[in-house]
Amino acid sequence: MQEIPHTTLQEAAAGDKQAFEQIYNITSGFVYTVAYRIINDPEKACDVTQEVFIKIYKHLKSFQFRSSFKTWLYRITVNTAISIAQHHQRHDKKVVSYDDAIDYKSAPEIKTEPSAAVESKERMQRLLDMLNPDQRVCVVLREIEGLSYKEIAATLNTNLNTVRTRLMRARQMLINLSKKEVIGHEL
Repeated sequence: MQEIPHTTLQEAAAGDKQAFEQIYNITSGFVYTVAYRIINDPEKACDVTQEVFIKIYKHLKSFQFRSSFKTWLYRITVNTAISIAQHHQRHDKKVVSYDDAIDYKSAPEIKTEPSAAVESKERMQRLLDMLNPDQRVCVVLREIEGLSYKEIAATLNTNLNTVRTRLMRARQMLINLSKKEVIGHEL
């Protein structure tokens, strides 16, 4: 994500719609990508992106430049993504799909052999989906976004040791899940 000039942020905070549009144009792809990596659902990632920009519009006046705008944006995006993921997780447990409810049998699927890269990406996403949201966010920010432990702590507004603990537990869980997956395929 390219750096946003301080003056653009100040103009947007003062109500300049063109400045806010410039911020949106520069950062919306970044926000969507982070949200998608956390939620793994394109529609929900769009919801997160929309919510993030509503929050930015409402609260940009209170941004005090104590941290970088990017860190502030990460924090809003991650917190919004976690909130929406938890909301949908609670809601999805209560909802049964129509097909499941009537035990609908569809036409046989046409199966194609996915490439190794697609299989690897799908496997990684399955493993990430098994982590709790706090662990998943830490893994995404560290391993995919490349943030330092200190940057993650600032983004999540949490203690550095909490980040270390979440990452350690997430990595251990991913190792254990990977082992189970390999053993399951061997049987």
